Amino acid sequence: MTTVPVPLAGIRVIEFTHMIMGPTAGLILADLGADVIKVEPRPEGDNTRRLTGSGAGFFVMFNRNKRSLAVDLKRPEGIALVRRLLAGADVLIENFRPGALEKLGLGYAALAAANPRLIYCSCKGFLPGPYENRTALDEVVQVMGGLAYMTGLPDRPLRAGTSVNDIMGGMFGVIGILAALHERQRTGHGRHVQSALFENTALLMGQHMAQIAVTGIEPRPMSLRDPAWPVYDIFETADGGQVFIGAVTGGQWQVLCETFGLADLAADPTLATQAARVAARNRTMPRIAAALRTYTRADLMRRCEETGLPFAPIGKPADLFEDPHLKSSGGLLEVKLPDGSSSRLPTLPLALDGAHCALRRNPPGVGEHDTEIARELGIGDTDIAALRDSGILL
Repeated sequence: MTTVPVPLAGIRVIEFTHMIMGPTAGLILADLGADVIKVEPRPEGDNTRRLTGSGAGFFVMFNRNKRSLAVDLKRPEGIALVRRLLAGADVLIENFRPGALEKLGLGYAALAAANPRLIYCSCKGFLPGPYENRTALDEVVQVMGGLAYMTGLPDRPLRAGTSVNDIMGGMFGVIGILAALHERQRTGHGRHVQSALFENTALLMGQHMAQIAVTGIEPRPMSLRDPAWPVYDIFETADGGQVFIGAVTGGQWQVLCETFGLADLAADPTLATQAARVAARNRTMPRIAAALRTYTRADLMRRCEETGLPFAPIGKPADLFEDPHLKSSGGLLEVKLPDGSSSRLPTLPLALDGAHCALRRNPPGVGEHDTEIARELGIGDTDIAALRDSGILL
């Protein structure tokens, strides 16, 4: 029997974030059991709540398992309340423009002086350096860092189909936080952790940079197909479908050839090495494509699964709602949507002792936990009512 993992139970995180990067860091910590309090501007809350179009799902996806405190940070009483909250916090996460929290007296230096154990995580566009005060977006760094070039056509860079840097940037923020929490057990002191979108893109491009260093040749966009593998392609099927199949090892090459009636290719001495098979793709790929085209999509995938070949149907995001693996393994959580309905959304892509992280709280309403949090700070109901009446709390 497995239990729901909450390894970060007892860790309190105060989150000053919006959009994706900062909320992703908070989401990961919250899913792992931390008490994450999202501080939102009173009265309307995080602007991310009101996004439309491709941003309509940002808030509900990245803010489950959190509590909401809506407070007026433009008034000293609101700042005093937040500083009181931070005095006992373990972690602060923020992803606002450089200097924004410093102007409120909530910068790292000021807060660390009051709470030396505080781990302060800044999720920014750039780490300290010449670019650090620039405004960055996921697309900005994808374009300037080469990811859009590698994704698109030669004359038309194209951003990746999801907020890859925002999400990974939040993940690296969490890695830094967890390292600092571990170090704090030894030193008793926190740290200022910084993660950034541009440096994240540079890491993603590291494999291409290393390729240039090793070969002296700049890589072309992935759309032009300069494969490193003998088979790494999308194939047409007899019923008009499409299936991706890869054969990236000598063993997989043999299995593919033997499974699909291409024994002569498996035995060909001129195809004995990986490099030779890659160089001969112009000769081998038409044969392989013709052989695979005799199978229906379902039959082709069944044969690949039986023989252990890497394969994938061509999917869309909507397909994941009904994916049998995600549904049966607990990879989707039933989350309440803003209109009161619910939908299944992905949990963290990890399991601890076989168990996924659970949904403990739906994405909060604006200021939903104001009273609860204020009481935890020792504020009496009469004073809470006064804070509400004066517009400090919602």
